[in-house]
Parts: sequence; C-alpha cells; structure tokens
Amino acid sequence: MKEAIRRHREARGLTQGQLAKKMGYHSQSIVAMWESGDRKPPSDKLPLLAHVLGCGIEDLFSPCEPKH
Repeated sequence: MKEAIRRHREARGLTQGQLAKKMGYHSQSIVAMWESGDRKPPSDKLPLLAHVLGCGIEDLFSPCEPKH
C-alpha cells in the first residue's frame, strides 16, 4: 500500500502536505507514515483517499504504476 499511495500522489502532482490537507489532516507527517509503512490509512478514510488520488480503492493495495 505504501508504494501505491506515493506513486498515485506523485502522479497527481501532490506533496505530502497537500494530500494531508485534502484528507482533513493538519500535518504531512501522517502521509509520511503511510508512505513509510509505519501506519496504514484508517479504513474509513480509504474512499476519500482513493477519490483524492483519482484511483479506485483496490488500486491503493497494488504496487503497480497508476493508470494514465
């Protein structure tokens, strides 16, 4: 999941801070923890995360490159 979040975020041209803000968080550190694998996004936030990243929830669980 961590690789997929980073790849989708970068493909959308978002910084960790911008993604955090769109997700309702005040600090980019939560996104950094997701991308490092220290934490996983809460399951109730997955639909919003997928929406912000422009992908399906299932794509968050795939290490593959985002579809263009």
